[in-house]
Amino acid sequence: MTLAEAVAAPSIDDAFLDDPYPAYRAWREAGPVLWSDAFFGGAWLLTRHAVVEAALRDPALSAQRTGGWVMAAAQQGRAELRPFQSLFARAMLFLDAPDHGRLRQILMPAFRPDALAPLQNWLDATVTERVRAFHGRFDFMAELARPLPAHVIGRLMDVDPALETTFMHWCDNIAVFIGATQPEHAQLLRAQRSLLEMTAYFERELLPWRRQHLGDDLVSRLLHAEAQGQIESSLELLAQCAMLLFAGYETTRNLLGNGLHALLSHPSQWRLLCRQPDLAGNAVRELLRFDSPVQWTGRRVTRAMTLCGQAIQRGDLVLPLIGSANRDPARHRNPEALQIDRSSPGALSFGSGAHICIGAALTHMEAQTVLRVLATHKPSLTLDGVPVRNRNPLYRGLAMLPVRAA
Repeated sequence: MTLAEAVAAPSIDDAFLDDPYPAYRAWREAGPVLWSDAFFGGAWLLTRHAVVEAALRDPALSAQRTGGWVMAAAQQGRAELRPFQSLFARAMLFLDAPDHGRLRQILMPAFRPDALAPLQNWLDATVTERVRAFHGRFDFMAELARPLPAHVIGRLMDVDPALETTFMHWCDNIAVFIGATQPEHAQLLRAQRSLLEMTAYFERELLPWRRQHLGDDLVSRLLHAEAQGQIESSLELLAQCAMLLFAGYETTRNLLGNGLHALLSHPSQWRLLCRQPDLAGNAVRELLRFDSPVQWTGRRVTRAMTLCGQAIQRGDLVLPLIGSANRDPARHRNPEALQIDRSSPGALSFGSGAHICIGAALTHMEAQTVLRVLATHKPSLTLDGVPVRNRNPLYRGLAMLPVRAA
């Protein structure tokens, strides 16, 4: 696709899936608001940092209406999809005020840095043990980037560790569906089966056990809120359980893979981190900006409006392109460069406004710990083969990252 074609008709092709940033640059230069038929049958793409951040904070752009894409994607058998749609649409991610705030208030205390602090020693020991065992050639995604966040969110939710591989498979199927701009019916059915199996585990096994043995885990927190009348239905309870399990795994594993790949692809930055492992926290912020694990989010327009001179109709889909905003030169100096000691403003990878990611501190803690431990114990780490992309335009990440450690 030529530059002119990319601007005239924003779309997703193999080159975009490999590296979307040249297309984002062309779209930003073409304008802050562009129409594309390639995204979910038609959507307005927001390309620049200022308009993306404003959209994420605008209550006239509804997150709740995006929950309807299950039925929109259905080609047949809409009746059989109602349980899937009902669960999907009740997840906090897809709710507006006041329901979003009500549920967020229940969960937010558990994700504050002070509440997560007791996890740090365990996380240090777990990551260090795994990293010290790395020798020779291995797949970083299989050995650490995938299992670690599954283990962490499973621990916080008291999920049976024996089910970690199973729930990673469930999450993979759901991520493929959510990330598909034109979902195939087979993807929808796999996602539905995975979500229903996931919630069946909670409903039949974990929730009954926890009702009899309340603890300080996330599921117990939700059950306490249910007992206090803050959770409105069993469906709402199950939707939050599934959302926490999915979100706690998907974003973090992609951040870990994208982040290490970026560092090893920029040896001077990897060497800097190895010399100064205390830069790990700043490095995570820069890696989030440089190659965000979440490339966009969706909103529906609740009333007709004008956005950057463009008339937007009620019901239109708007996609704030987080990946594009994070490389906007109007916000970040020399945005195409990876600079882990960068002191400029942070990225929009965790969102902004009311829907800012509730698990941001946890994801940051995990990534910072992994980078610090890798830089300390495996400074010889190098790429050793061609990485394999997951081909998901929304949840940008790697299926395989071959590396070598001395």
